[in-house]
Amino acid sequence: MAKIRVAIIGVGNCASSLVQGVYYYRNRSEKDAIGLMHWNLGGYLPGDIEFVAAIDIDKRKVGRDLSEAIFAPPNCTTVFHRDVPSMGVRVVMGEVMDGVAPHMKDYPEDETFVVSEEKAVDIVKVLKESGAEIALNYCPVGSENATRYYAECCLEAGVAFINCMPVFIASDTKWAEKYKEKGIPIIGDDIKAQIGATITHRTLAKLFADRGVKLDRTYQMNTGGNTDFLNMLARERLKSKKISKTEAVQSVLPVPLEPGNIHIGPSDYIPWLKDNKICFLRMEGRIFGDVPMNIELRLSVEDSPNSAGCTIDAIRCAKIALDRGVGGPLFSISAYTMKHPPHQYPDSIARQMVEEFIEGKRER
Repeated sequence: MAKIRVAIIGVGNCASSLVQGVYYYRNRSEKDAIGLMHWNLGGYLPGDIEFVAAIDIDKRKVGRDLSEAIFAPPNCTTVFHRDVPSMGVRVVMGEVMDGVAPHMKDYPEDETFVVSEEKAVDIVKVLKESGAEIALNYCPVGSENATRYYAECCLEAGVAFINCMPVFIASDTKWAEKYKEKGIPIIGDDIKAQIGATITHRTLAKLFADRGVKLDRTYQMNTGGNTDFLNMLARERLKSKKISKTEAVQSVLPVPLEPGNIHIGPSDYIPWLKDNKICFLRMEGRIFGDVPMNIELRLSVEDSPNSAGCTIDAIRCAKIALDRGVGGPLFSISAYTMKHPPHQYPDSIARQMVEEFIEGKRER
């Protein structure tokens, strides 16, 4: 199969895990490919992904080859595959806009962004000249203006857009229609993890509903030590993130909980946790005879590798859509890999929809 030419917007921890993973799995076969939801997806393997452009705003990354930039501070995710060859892909300077929260200047350089003094490049030109087919948006949470800017650049360049962040693009009917009119695929919004806080919470909430248990109230509190958690200390940047995570759980309940009975969102930044995310989850309900019960769960997982497998599936589905000439939001893979897709479906149904899309039984 042909290579899948991908541009990365934001060379942070998630990008680092993704790039490491592509090269890690190139040297493996299906029988020992632990950690992937799909090995062969529509004829495309993980190793068929080729990175052709990269955009960031940090002076320690801008100007460096992508193979080096993924390991530069403040990235702190687990290095599981150091042997990433030089790609000849120079990280270029993007638009800062609202990508950096003001409070981050008060933290040590190795924990936060250090904005480059280089002039922002012409993003549309970069996308076109690189031959990128698909762009991944990894802008920080709260980068509302920056995300819309890059989404517009992809529209102008004719590049498919995968929005891994909680800014509503694919799930916004106006943006979805723009991509559909131009025949460009879009997937989003807000990438899920393989086994993360949201997918675990959704699964347990669905279990309560399926077993006839009345869920009365629940919370999900998350802590971590990467730049994502540091960025989210600015509570004003969290509006769309909280909506995204909360709707992901509410959507599997027969009757949504009242706002006062559900709390989901990032809670604090603990530097020494690095890229390790710890979730504290509690669910209170009533079983037969209105007898009360509760579940408490603690989940600890390396945050960025946890989403990389979902992203690899999203990339390959976007490529299949490009091959078939399908534009607009891809409902199946969005529901399967994103917290705030255009349409919510139970995860088991979303997976079946993806399989049908891969087989050509479903258009999008």
